[in-house]
Amino acid sequence: MFKFQPRALSGLTKRATGKFFQNAKLAANLSYAKINLKPTNGLVSSSNSLKTNFGFSAIQHNSILFTSKPTGTTKIRFFASASDKTIKVPPMGDSITEGTVQKWHKKIGDPVQTDDIVATIETDKVNVDIRAPEPGVIKEIFGEAGATVRVGADLFKLDISAQPQATPKPVEQKKETPPQKTAAPSKQEAPAPKPAPKQETPAPKPSAPKETSKVTSTVIPGSRTEQRVKMSRMRDRISQRLKESQNTYAMLTTFQEADLSNLIALRDQFKDEFLEKHGVKLGFMSAFVKAAATALKEQPIVNAVIDGSDIIYRDYVDVSVAVATPTGLVVPVLRNADTLSFADVEKTIAGLGKKARDGQITIEDMAGGTFTISNGGVYGSMMGTPIINPPQSAILGMHGITKRAVVVNDQIVIRPMMYLALTYDHRLIDGKEAVTFLRKIKFGVEDPRRLLLDV
Repeated sequence: MFKFQPRALSGLTKRATGKFFQNAKLAANLSYAKINLKPTNGLVSSSNSLKTNFGFSAIQHNSILFTSKPTGTTKIRFFASASDKTIKVPPMGDSITEGTVQKWHKKIGDPVQTDDIVATIETDKVNVDIRAPEPGVIKEIFGEAGATVRVGADLFKLDISAQPQATPKPVEQKKETPPQKTAAPSKQEAPAPKPAPKQETPAPKPSAPKETSKVTSTVIPGSRTEQRVKMSRMRDRISQRLKESQNTYAMLTTFQEADLSNLIALRDQFKDEFLEKHGVKLGFMSAFVKAAATALKEQPIVNAVIDGSDIIYRDYVDVSVAVATPTGLVVPVLRNADTLSFADVEKTIAGLGKKARDGQITIEDMAGGTFTISNGGVYGSMMGTPIINPPQSAILGMHGITKRAVVVNDQIVIRPMMYLALTYDHRLIDGKEAVTFLRKIKFGVEDPRRLLLDV
């Protein structure tokens, strides 16, 4: 066995140890190829180092291994160039096996630096940015925009031997304005001939009025075009999950109304100190998350889920918070919400919300969740019936705060009121447990001192 190292450029000689062979027939598209080799007599030098001229100019490999056989047939194995690095589609979550190439930010021949975004892959849940692992030049891509790619498949090839160079700025060239030619003085113009007198023509006789058609077409002003747009993977997946939820669960919704006077007074009193100390605004979500976590501990059946013929009880509380994004609704999760303080809840929600709106939310941020809170009140919703987020068993819907006349201590007063809606899986949760759970949340947000004292 001997090692043969061809060069990538055509016309260059290749050196090997052994005999000189000619007339090589090479199948360049195979990783293993058989070639018929004819030894040439009388060309062996004393140093056993011969010059050969095989046609490997179209193949870029580092090395080839020859195994000589008496039959004259030799197997050749090609090795990929060390300067090329193939980037594969990375794992994008436990339940995600494929995605769609939404956009190529770089094209073949473009230089990239480390962490430059090369492509964006759209999945059922999030959009994943694929970044360059090191500097180089894009050499090849394996899927056009709109193509479906599977996890682990080749995505693009990076030539790391070609170092990207900064594009020089174009030199502005000053445009020379040609000198304006001065018009030569014209000769004295001859006087224009007088126009011939116009001949009067008799006016035409008025024609008889034409009969108009009785049927007139109605012209509708404005544009009336239609446009068909392919649904995104995220929107398609959301529609499937909502319909599956509707078909699977025996959903029932119960309602309550909460007086938020005390919660609003608490926020108005401490919002400046809270912001100065924790660096985040004090909102209403922290109180609702804490109230829901307390209620889930007292009613563990609401935190449970049906799995086949079994019921899975969970001793932890992970609250999903619905966040609207330009591409669809996502539900990042607050882990161990029952152990978080008001400040921890507000900081986590603010951070996850920003990541979701910027398109940087990850699968790990949304995995799991035992209960969901959806706040439609920020958009002015007065009342609604939320749909359960599988594989959970209940969801709380918050709505807008409106001032209404209510009876307090036999007196009609104006209070800021919010309707609360709890949709639950009636296969698992009975009405008594659902109503008790929602009333616990109502009492917690109406008097936040209960959340601090755990009563």
